[in-house]
Amino acid sequence: MTNHLYPTKAGILITGGSGLVGRYLTSLLLEKGYSVSHLSRKQDQFGRVRVYRWAPEIGIIDPVIFQDIGYIIHLAGANVGENRWTPKRKAEIIRSRVDSANLLYKTIHENNIPLKAFISASAVGYYGSATTDKIFTETDPSGSDFLATTCREWEKAADMFDKSGIRTVKIRTAVVLEKSDSAMSKMMIPAKFGFLVQTGNGRQHLPWIHINDLCRIYIKAIEDKSLSGAYNAVAPQHVTHREFIKNLAQVMGKPVFPVPVPGFLLRAALGEMSDVVLKGSRVSSEKITRTGFSFSFGNLEETLTDILK
Repeated sequence: MTNHLYPTKAGILITGGSGLVGRYLTSLLLEKGYSVSHLSRKQDQFGRVRVYRWAPEIGIIDPVIFQDIGYIIHLAGANVGENRWTPKRKAEIIRSRVDSANLLYKTIHENNIPLKAFISASAVGYYGSATTDKIFTETDPSGSDFLATTCREWEKAADMFDKSGIRTVKIRTAVVLEKSDSAMSKMMIPAKFGFLVQTGNGRQHLPWIHINDLCRIYIKAIEDKSLSGAYNAVAPQHVTHREFIKNLAQVMGKPVFPVPVPGFLLRAALGEMSDVVLKGSRVSSEKITRTGFSFSFGNLEETLTDILK
């Protein structure tokens, strides 16, 4: 039987390394003995890695950065939930992902850099914001709304590496569960007032993943050369928004406010971005588990307990 796992001393370059996933992933990679560098618009915020400056919006990057780099993990991109989705903000969200990938590809291609793999973030938003009975798999087409368009263009940029013969992995990520700097931390804000809040009718599904499992999927994408193409990074347990809030309330020891926040109020406050909260379908984790990956956190209550302990 062929063993697809192989050790490597080639360095790993992470774009967006100062973000939530980048910070956790960097720590795990360093613990495993990897050499890690970051590409950032900012000064070094991590302290334990070499940080190179780049300006993808104007096409500035130094090819010397790629010396001894075997893997690129592309996490860079404007925060989808940070500001209201004006036309200008939408363009920035897409451009920040696509232009940066294009610049990486151009530099790798023009300088004949022998990259072993290009691993790109994506999101389960690829399938579109909808509440349906369907369980989406990696073979399903993308949706047609803004998030789906963003993910489709994001992945199309990554596919350039694949077409040039570089092993390419696209990680379609669910809601990342982490305590202090995540979507979950925003759900916990009402707890400061003594309760938690359900939004909408609560029947929308909320695909999720523990930050540690997500980082382990990225590491598997580095180490297992059989991985190629798109993989859903989502825990195997399907839950609705109502079930998620109920579990979170139980773990936190807080009640759930008896009246949900109506959808029309969220739409008035957030506009189109409210679809991220008010809609959601189930997403399959079968493809990644068939590679031999085993989730350390597959149960929501145990996951929340681990994060909040």
